[in-house]
Amino acid sequence: MTAQPKRSWTVEEYLTFERSSNVKHEYVAGDVFAMAGATATHNIIVANIIASLHAQTRQRDCTVFPSDMRLKIASYNSYTYPDVTVVCGEIRYEDEHQDTLLNPTLIVEVLSPSAEQHDRGRKSQYYRSIPSLKEYMLVSQHEPHVEHFVRHSDYQWLFTETSDLRSAVHLPAIGCTLALADIYDRALLRQSPE
Repeated sequence: MTAQPKRSWTVEEYLTFERSSNVKHEYVAGDVFAMAGATATHNIIVANIIASLHAQTRQRDCTVFPSDMRLKIASYNSYTYPDVTVVCGEIRYEDEHQDTLLNPTLIVEVLSPSAEQHDRGRKSQYYRSIPSLKEYMLVSQHEPHVEHFVRHSDYQWLFTETSDLRSAVHLPAIGCTLALADIYDRALLRQSPE
C-alpha cells in the first residue's frame, strides 16, 4: 500500500473553495487548514476588543473588522483570519469580492490552547512581514495578559506586556487605548489556586 500524495492547492482553488465553504480555512503556500471553533471566553474577549476599538474609531478614518475578514500575507503566499483587524486610511482589498484585506494597521489574536504555538511563532512572523502593519497584540484567554508589539522600523519591534487588570494598552498607530478591565469584562477566566 502506498501513501497518497499530499494535494497542493493554488490560490485560485483555495479562494473558490473558501468562498463557498461553511467552515473557515487558512492557506499557507499550497496547504489548507480548517479552523477550529472558538470558546465562549474567546468570543467574549474578541467582542469586547471590537466594541472598544469601534467606539474609539467611529469618528476617524479607521475600520475594525472581526474574524470573518480574511487577510492576505503576500510575502508568505498565505491567507489567515485574525481575530480582530483594524485598517486606518484607505482599505485595500485583493479583488472585487472585498473579502480579503491587504493593508492591516493593527492585528489582534486571542490565544487558544490549540493555536497558541502557531500564533506566537510562524503566524506572528508572517504578520510582521506586512508593510502596513504597525501593531500586533496577543491576548490570553485564560488569564489577564496582553502582549503588545509596536513596529519601530522594518526589523525592529518594541515589546511590552501587562497582566494588571487596572492597566491599559495604548495603541499609538490607531490612537486608541484598550483597558484590560474592558478586554476581560464578563470573560470566564480560569481561576488560579489560592
